[in-house]
Amino acid sequence: MTEKPETGRDGTDARSSGARMNAFELKAWFVREVLPLEAALMQFLQHNWRNKSDIADLRQDVYLRVCEAALKETPLQTRQFVFTTARNLLIDRVRRAQVIPIEAVADLDALEIATDTPGPDRVVTSRDELRQLQAALDRLAPRCRETIVMGRIEGLSGREIAQRMGVSEGTVSEHLAKGMRALADILYGDPVDLRRRN
Repeated sequence: MTEKPETGRDGTDARSSGARMNAFELKAWFVREVLPLEAALMQFLQHNWRNKSDIADLRQDVYLRVCEAALKETPLQTRQFVFTTARNLLIDRVRRAQVIPIEAVADLDALEIATDTPGPDRVVTSRDELRQLQAALDRLAPRCRETIVMGRIEGLSGREIAQRMGVSEGTVSEHLAKGMRALADILYGDPVDLRRRN
């Protein structure tokens, strides 16, 4: 004799929301609560993800996440849970992408992704700092400047710099140390009084 889930007067599962489900209950819950949301879910995915070839896979990923979560604990509000899961899946896909093509996401504001775009004041400050750094680099001896650019800006190792410059790694280390000290003096040292002293 197989056990059937208890039902209440209205025919719904009398089991308390938030409880764990077995596989049979999960299947019944999914058919009763989740599948009727498929048209609205597809519309949501199509509105928020422009690459139409991904929509069916996204839907399946949402269903998988919903079922995995429901096995642990039954969602209290299925519709809200399904759409929150879909939204989080889209955000995860955007975050994981190495390069985000502009056509991949229809409306980032709809996904409520926080942008790290600096404000205009930060842009102006950063440009000013870059100009100061470039001016300081221009004042360095040519070998020191070349070593710093390759090591600190391009990220090359001491061995790679030595090979490019045709010098030993020890010489590269000396140029780097001398150049960094000179940069620090130029950028952070006491300002030089350019007026002539009599």
